[in-house]
Amino acid sequence: MNIKNVSFIGLGVMGYPMAGHLHKNGYNVTVYNRTEAKAKNWVNEYGGQMGKTPAEASKDAEVVFICVGRDEDIIEVMESDKGILVNAKEGMIIVDHTTASAEIARKYFDKLLKLNIGFLDAPISGGQAGAENGVLSIMIGGATKDFETIKPVLQSYGKAIELIGSSGSGQIAKMINQICIAGLVQGLSEAMAFGKKANVDMEKVLSVISKGAAQSWQMENRYRTMLDGKFDYGFAVDWMRKDLSICFNEAIKNGASLPITKIVDNYYSEVQKNGGNRFDTSSLMTLVDK
Repeated sequence: MNIKNVSFIGLGVMGYPMAGHLHKNGYNVTVYNRTEAKAKNWVNEYGGQMGKTPAEASKDAEVVFICVGRDEDIIEVMESDKGILVNAKEGMIIVDHTTASAEIARKYFDKLLKLNIGFLDAPISGGQAGAENGVLSIMIGGATKDFETIKPVLQSYGKAIELIGSSGSGQIAKMINQICIAGLVQGLSEAMAFGKKANVDMEKVLSVISKGAAQSWQMENRYRTMLDGKFDYGFAVDWMRKDLSICFNEAIKNGASLPITKIVDNYYSEVQKNGGNRFDTSSLMTLVDK
């Protein structure tokens, strides 16, 4: 497939720059966003086009990208009377970057397969900075032929792009990612608070341990803001709890045990109760740095 026309549905903190990278890489991009003003701002910045509905935005697209919030949002942009499926045509590929359930990915893969339309679940990791810099990690579930077709397009904003397996596998990979992050951020928060109470120079400590076995993306990118008590630099607590709820639902189905993740989720609940719904995930620090 010679891909030229694409549409991007959902211009949040991730989708907005991702759609921009597609435009910069020479694709004809038509965008849709629930808040129309944001779509207009995107067009003013990049010079693409906008549709007033998902159906209008996707009517000429060979590939449709979705980056919304929840399963319910996917259903709305796909199946409403103004949704993508109104204008979906044979041979189209739909790439869903939403962090959602594996179940909904499999549902649409099976449904669209009968219409000869590809569907890839392709959740992303790397945060707002990764989206803006075009270096996201993309975990994909679906058919190999669709993956091979779309991979060159995804390289517009993806650095690590991997087909994990069959439909739903991308979402499972993202759940694993979020489980890893939850425990890691809690450990980092406790270590930082411990160091501060011990009155050691945390800049010096971190300059050493960040080069050894304790190193992590979170440490490298969040230690300074955590020490400064600033928590406005990334993925919000509300969204993390949404993602963890997906993990817990999947764990019930597959019999996995997530005891530490449940503890950390409860801590995030405390952050919300303290008014930190929109704080980034490193705000676990607020519960231990007292």
